[in-house]
Amino acid sequence: MADTGLPARRAALKLIEGVCSEGRLIPEMIGGLDHLSAPDRARAQRLALQTLRHLDKCDRVLKPYLKKTPPDLVMNILRLGVVELCEDGAAAHGVVNSGVTLASKLPRVGHMKGMVNAVLRKVAAEGPGAWAKAPASRIPNWLRGPLMQAWGRKAVETMEAVAAQTPPLDITAKGAPPEGAVALPTGSYRLAQYSQVTKLDGYASGAWWVQDAAAALPVQVLAPQSGEDVLDLCAAPGGKTLQLAAAGAKVTAVDDNANRMQRVTENLLRTGLKAKTVVQDALTFEGQFDAVLLDAPCSATGTMRRHPDLPHAKDGSDFGALIQLQAKMLRHAMTLVKPGGRLVFCTCSLLPDEGEVHIDELELPSDWHIDADACRLAGVQDHWLTSEGGLRLRPDYWADTGGMDGFYIACLRRAA
Repeated sequence: MADTGLPARRAALKLIEGVCSEGRLIPEMIGGLDHLSAPDRARAQRLALQTLRHLDKCDRVLKPYLKKTPPDLVMNILRLGVVELCEDGAAAHGVVNSGVTLASKLPRVGHMKGMVNAVLRKVAAEGPGAWAKAPASRIPNWLRGPLMQAWGRKAVETMEAVAAQTPPLDITAKGAPPEGAVALPTGSYRLAQYSQVTKLDGYASGAWWVQDAAAALPVQVLAPQSGEDVLDLCAAPGGKTLQLAAAGAKVTAVDDNANRMQRVTENLLRTGLKAKTVVQDALTFEGQFDAVLLDAPCSATGTMRRHPDLPHAKDGSDFGALIQLQAKMLRHAMTLVKPGGRLVFCTCSLLPDEGEVHIDELELPSDWHIDADACRLAGVQDHWLTSEGGLRLRPDYWADTGGMDGFYIACLRRAA
């Protein structure tokens, strides 16, 4: 009998290979799964993300059974098998046979199918016990080092434990949240268990949208008022645009990516909210606004609990260029604020160089100041507030209920 799980496993392997060997992110590769049925496509994505979430843990379980490290492609077949056997508790027969089949049909590694068979059989027999005892996967060294320096060992190990879990679904609601959603201290809602997002009550009618609780705070810091002219720079995929519009502001959303801006338009239509959308480079956009929100392009390291592919696809080599771009965008965004207005700068990064350092080193004109009080929001704890007047959010906060994305947020205010 043919293994009905093979197409999904083959696709999952391709995604893992794309991340680990080619440095590609999974969203870039999703289009390559269109030939699969919807269940197989969903299963392939889940298997790939689970394997990437537990990559280091897989290697620890495999180590006793490998005399030497096999080629990357074979190693990824084994990792995929370990996740199914030890994390999912899948039947050993199907997992082992699929691993052998995957190896046998791939060029240059077909001769290693016997090794794949032997190793996965040993993992099936002994691996679950080792898996249960092994610590959470470590963040790759290129990122772990800077995070240890910034936040310390205990914080990083807690971040790793949070990143090992499938994250909950966070929601910003303008109507009723779906049944079972729990209110968070900062005003978002959280679903610990869910299946298909688009089938949840209230999604189709636009009562709410998916947005991490941390990502919802920059708009709260900006505190948009009804009727204000508000600019959302680098707006896609649009969660903050929706928040601004729901507050009654007259919103202009700007992003240079037409495909991502299409998602903003679709979400506005679904939720019945209004905003002017502009596809343009933020650095060339001109105008004067009561309030400006700049969610600057960054390393996105704060989102790794939701995107476990990110630390394995990147290596930190683009940090320097991103930091320079953020500084340039921040200076330009300040020119778009009317007298008496304010600017919120934020990044979904865990690295101080992409957050605190920008504000700490910013040479403010005499008519500008940092508004530290704007960050004192309901649900925000004192130790989240930073010495230069900003707000630092990290995955190890709320760790016992699923954590939150890493963000840095600061509010700058211009005198009237």
